[in-house]
Amino acid sequence: MAEPGNRVARAGRLTPMQLTTQLSTRRRPLAVGLLALLALTACGTEPADGPGSGPRSAPAGDSGSVQPAQSLTGVRWSVDSMTVGGRRTDAPTGAYVEIDAKGRASGSYGCNRFTAQARLDGHILTVEPGTTTQMGCEPAIQRFESLLAGAFSGKLTATVKNRTLTLTTAEGDTIALTARRPVPLAGTDWRVTTLATGSSASSVPSGTQDKARIAFGRDGTVHGTLGCNTFRGTAEVSGSTIAFGPLTTTRKTCPDPDMRLERAVRAVLDGTRTTFGIDQRTLTLTTEDGTKGLGASAADGNG
Repeated sequence: MAEPGNRVARAGRLTPMQLTTQLSTRRRPLAVGLLALLALTACGTEPADGPGSGPRSAPAGDSGSVQPAQSLTGVRWSVDSMTVGGRRTDAPTGAYVEIDAKGRASGSYGCNRFTAQARLDGHILTVEPGTTTQMGCEPAIQRFESLLAGAFSGKLTATVKNRTLTLTTAEGDTIALTARRPVPLAGTDWRVTTLATGSSASSVPSGTQDKARIAFGRDGTVHGTLGCNTFRGTAEVSGSTIAFGPLTTTRKTCPDPDMRLERAVRAVLDGTRTTFGIDQRTLTLTTEDGTKGLGASAADGNG
């Protein structure tokens, strides 16, 4: 497994990326730090009166018929699965692709982030070599990232129907995606995917995917699972900050990976003041002193 780093590489030629690494130009090194957690979510930060609000807009392609390929831009497409050589592989939580009107493709391979130039000509989407971030990831996710990075490049045939997008390579391999609506802070099932300490970040420990989950209530409460034990507490939202009260938890003892995850998540949520941001379906929390943070993705059942 690769160690967290700050190298730039061509999309499709390496698998690990770093969620909290700020993407730069192809010839400049990537800057690593907790402030990048906020930079990634600046366009989606909710106002003080927005934590419990509903989705802001509907996704493209809700009419029930085949849509023009242009309707794939400006939408957060969650990756559902890939079929390579006739073999289907489900995507990890948090894998997504976005293509803006200026021809920039960005997203997450499932653990790491990428950006590249993209050109749409009719139903043909051409994705140029781009940049990635680097982070050590769970082996299964790393294998999926290799598949997705390899397939999401070159010329792809795009088919948009209802809320689904299918990208087909020249070899006949396919990427299946679904348009997902933005989600609010409250009422969403957030699954912790990334942990940050100091100037480094990593995916959750191997074997602990989906074990740390956070749910904010519209009444100022928070509850969930830290990785092993369940918890409850208060969460006072003001602007882009959340003041967490002391947590009440169960007292089970669990295997080391689960407890390591629990200690890291609790350090962000237990009696701390944090800055938060939401970008579509991704939540970031960073402690006020900037030393700890986490990233979480909305579960597929939300939105």
